[in-house]
Amino acid sequence: MRSLIFAFALLFIAGSAAQAGEGLVVKSSPYSVAKTLDRLEGIFKKKGITVFARIDHAAGAAKVGEKMEPTQLIIFGNPKLGTPLMQSQRKIGIALPLKVLAWESKGTVKIAYTKPSQLSKRYGVVDRDPVLRKIAGALDKLTNAAIKK
Repeated sequence: MRSLIFAFALLFIAGSAAQAGEGLVVKSSPYSVAKTLDRLEGIFKKKGITVFARIDHAAGAAKVGEKMEPTQLIIFGNPKLGTPLMQSQRKIGIALPLKVLAWESKGTVKIAYTKPSQLSKRYGVVDRDPVLRKIAGALDKLTNAAIKK
């Protein structure tokens, strides 16, 4: 019985991990993690998008004696776009402000963010399609600019 429960738990975990990746947009960057997010942060500031925080996960790992390849997260937002989503469904506030993760693995740098359509499904925002399309277009355009050679 224990082995059956264990096997079921493994299947559940594997399935959850696969589903988590399906809602992400992942792009390659020719720059380092730090430079990629420096570029993105500069673009955000020029566009009037608030950068709330930048988290260096590798530095956090080093503080506890662990090693991690470069991994950073930038947290940003624009109340003009986020507020209507929260007015529709307050629970989406757990996913706002938005985030972009940059990481290096085996010499390759990637960036990722959650698809706005995935957020709307997850939190039940059904009446803000124009806002969601605007956010999706902006994320695509701004992240492309940050990784452009």
